Amino acid sequence: MIAIIDYGAGNIQSVNKALKYINCDTIVTNDKNIIMKADGAILPGVGSFGDTVDTMTKIGIKDTIIDYTKTGKPFLGICLGLQLLFPSSEESPEAEGLGIFNGTIKKIPNGEGLKIPHMGWNSLNILKNDGIFKGISGSPYVYFVHSYYLDASDKNIVSAQTEYGVKIDASVASNNIFATQFHPEKSGETGLKILRNFADIVKEG
Repeated sequence: MIAIIDYGAGNIQSVNKALKYINCDTIVTNDKNIIMKADGAILPGVGSFGDTVDTMTKIGIKDTIIDYTKTGKPFLGICLGLQLLFPSSEESPEAEGLGIFNGTIKKIPNGEGLKIPHMGWNSLNILKNDGIFKGISGSPYVYFVHSYYLDASDKNIVSAQTEYGVKIDASVASNNIFATQFHPEKSGETGLKILRNFADIVKEG
């Protein structure tokens, strides 16, 4: 069972639909006990860093997510779900993220005629051909929607990067924790392969 952590994010149902499509057993929940018992967990995300931290704190799942990542069971953050793994964001400087990794969430700079947010398909430079990127080669295109990006302090955790005016740390992986700035649930066959890989990691448990 994969728990999709529910705090009202806009992409929760699309993530659930994609997982159902590849025959995953899922539950959408914000119940601490159900999350902690799950074989794997996914933190989706769309929206404001600060508002999301406030919501997670109010419904009592912020600490639950931190506790879950310490269990050793597979965890996947998507889009804002990646950014929330870090201490803070320039979007909401007063908000305290989960602080699981160190790094800075920065505003994508204006310039070079690039539109903000970074919205649409962009290619990945995959740095780790294992984990959620197992069996994925070349420079696959995936779907992004974001105005802020990760600059990780420890580049050893970065599993893929992309370019959009600046170099963006587009995915991270460390032990049981994986996260993507892009949306695998909106990224066609490549995205489904990434979700299948995560589901396989959960099964291998």
